[in-house]
Amino acid sequence: MTATLVKEASPPAPLHPDRARRRRLRRRGRIVAVLFVLPALLLLGALVVYPVLFSVGRSLFDASGTRFVGGENYTEMFRDPATLKAVRNTAIWVVIAPTLLTGLGLILAVLVEKVRWATAFKLLLFMPMAVSFLAAGIIFRLAYDDDPDKGVLNAAAVTVHDAFKGSSSYPTARAREAVGGGGGGAGPGLTKEADGAYTTGADLSPGTVTALGLVGVAPKDLPDDAAPAHPAATRQEAGADEVRGVVYLDFTPGGGGEPGVVDRQESGLPGMTVEAVRDGRTVASTTTAADGSFRFTGLDGGSYAVKLPAANFAPPYDGISWLGPTLVTPAIIGSYLWIWTGFAMVLIGAGLSALPRDALEAARMDGANEWQIFRRITVPLLAPVLTVVFVTLVINVMKVFDLVYIIAPGPVQEDATVLATQMWLVSFGGGNDQGMGSALGVLLLLLVVPAMVFNVRRFRRSQR
Repeated sequence: MTATLVKEASPPAPLHPDRARRRRLRRRGRIVAVLFVLPALLLLGALVVYPVLFSVGRSLFDASGTRFVGGENYTEMFRDPATLKAVRNTAIWVVIAPTLLTGLGLILAVLVEKVRWATAFKLLLFMPMAVSFLAAGIIFRLAYDDDPDKGVLNAAAVTVHDAFKGSSSYPTARAREAVGGGGGGAGPGLTKEADGAYTTGADLSPGTVTALGLVGVAPKDLPDDAAPAHPAATRQEAGADEVRGVVYLDFTPGGGGEPGVVDRQESGLPGMTVEAVRDGRTVASTTTAADGSFRFTGLDGGSYAVKLPAANFAPPYDGISWLGPTLVTPAIIGSYLWIWTGFAMVLIGAGLSALPRDALEAARMDGANEWQIFRRITVPLLAPVLTVVFVTLVINVMKVFDLVYIIAPGPVQEDATVLATQMWLVSFGGGNDQGMGSALGVLLLLLVVPAMVFNVRRFRRSQR
């Protein structure tokens, strides 16, 4: 007989007291950790996750939010010229701003190491980071103002321009219409040419004295050295090979003067360029004296015309239109560089301070100069830091909004728009199409996420 032995199931081994205690402590630790993390998770969900999900859902509806349109907002988005311009401007920002900032930060970080007051210099460059984008936008909006009396950049541009190329002293001057006369103080009529110059309508021969009256110049705008024109107009006598004359302000302060006649209280216009023209060609040129008098000598016989070139009446140089359609994006990028250069310098400087000094000293002992050390040792060793700074700035410029919205004037807002400002303008700035605005927000998120993932992975690898 075959006996089947049924073994009784043995009871589980008792848990070791220390192991049981560790298990309870781990369970309690997880609960405590969840309790500590829960407020942050709730806040993250309320401020990040929910808005993202809501924006994705809202982008699938029309402007009113009542009709489901699917991907229509996304297709319309890439047919809209304003959105395409925003994408183009964002691409310009992404390429130019991080590249310039990383390069400037690297150069400044290397140079600051050789400066005696390095800490003060770093503090000075980092101070703009303490200024809000709103305040920085207002500052640069004023700095870029077209009026040289307000905009510091145009004030500097005008100063430099006028130092090398003087501007006209009589931009508002013009000839009095329908005034004629002969010699002895009554000048011939002046005809305005297409280029803005004035030419005598009558022919003048050597031995003639003429007077050219202009109006439109306020007495307070006359040069300090301006003298009365009457003596020069009445006492001049021209030689056989000369043409003499006077250019004067045909206006008597307080009234009572006679148009076309040089009265005693009327002032000459000094510094005015005058040309003698014959057969359409300039044969002589001179500048009026303090009393407005001028003289051409050595003229051949024949008839001449006297010309006041357009340069005498050119409007003053007003500087550069920084916020015009052409330069508005580079101008805003310039203000962004002012704010973030210190940030890039400090981060790269921290990486520079961690470089192995023995490699640099060995290169110097081998005869390498500073440029070779910088190009072949410093930059390759700093490559991880430079990459992190560059990618961080790429993420930041994709979201730039404040500077563009504040600095760009209304007429050129569309020329300077980026994705963030376009999203706001479409949703709240007059478009009132939150479906399209949500689609732009989703597009912006999709562009930012890859850069963020790259940065996080790079950071984790560096931690290992």
